[in-house]
Amino acid sequence: MQYREFGRTGWKVSEIGFGGWQLGGAWGDVDDDASIKTLLHAFERGINFVDTAELYGSGHSEEVIGRALRQWKGGKIYVATKVQPTVWPDPKDRNPQIRGRFPAWHLRENVDNSLKRLGVERIDLYQLHSWCPAGHVELDWLETLNDLRAQGKIDQIGISLRDNEPEEGVDAARLGLVASQQVIFNMFEQPARERLFPAAKETGTAIIARVPLDSGSLSGRWNADTYAGWKPGSQQHDMFKGERFAETLKRVEALKAEIGEGHGGLADVAMRYVLSHDAVSVIIPGMSSVRHVDMNIDCSDGRRLPEELIERLRSHTWVRNYYR
Repeated sequence: MQYREFGRTGWKVSEIGFGGWQLGGAWGDVDDDASIKTLLHAFERGINFVDTAELYGSGHSEEVIGRALRQWKGGKIYVATKVQPTVWPDPKDRNPQIRGRFPAWHLRENVDNSLKRLGVERIDLYQLHSWCPAGHVELDWLETLNDLRAQGKIDQIGISLRDNEPEEGVDAARLGLVASQQVIFNMFEQPARERLFPAAKETGTAIIARVPLDSGSLSGRWNADTYAGWKPGSQQHDMFKGERFAETLKRVEALKAEIGEGHGGLADVAMRYVLSHDAVSVIIPGMSSVRHVDMNIDCSDGRRLPEELIERLRSHTWVRNYYR
């Protein structure tokens, strides 16, 4: 396992982190004992960063992670979670206000709830789930979170950018407003590298890259029959409904042709693509089995993609918003 600096925090985190959305059940039925086994195996293999949220299963993901942490007897595991706003911004609104969406009572209540579910005394990284572009000037949320830091309930503050909106984090990165920003970044969703990554590097803002496998499309396991096997109402069934699945599969095949031979399987290349950008501190693929853990950790060997291939992949940029 390779480790990276987590921005200016002084933390050394595994470049492969553990994304905890699937532990809440949104991606299909889950067995909590199997999830804990997977988490503990990840910790044994050197993963020391886990990301979750209040939203994931209405706190269930946090509870499962909390159970695993109580069983873990090894070194430090950095735990990041998120608080959702009182009202989610409309994904079609390009300039939603953030003031009032994270009131003091809401933040304090949810920090306490997350502490209980996780079973920890302090949350290492507390993130606003759904950042808005005016957040660097509408700062009521920051007053409360700084007070919670002073109380010892949270350590660092982060933000999680809205899907497909990396530009909304640029001003906050330039100001060094928070310790970290979480953003979608993969071989399809590439725009974060243009302005957000350089701004983050200037101020030592850590970047958490989510969905490196594009919610499964870059896993290399999709075929024409995959969609029919998904449980109706599950996250992936809703995200890739209608013509989206067929369009995605067509673009995946084009990616494979572009990559060619000699670079490994599609999932391996997808992971290495994200890791090849030095602004990224940690990537957080979802893992639901010991096998998934081992496959992802195999990508943490220091080998990066050739710059020539990374540049060729620019032509495959494809920005979507599943929630519109």
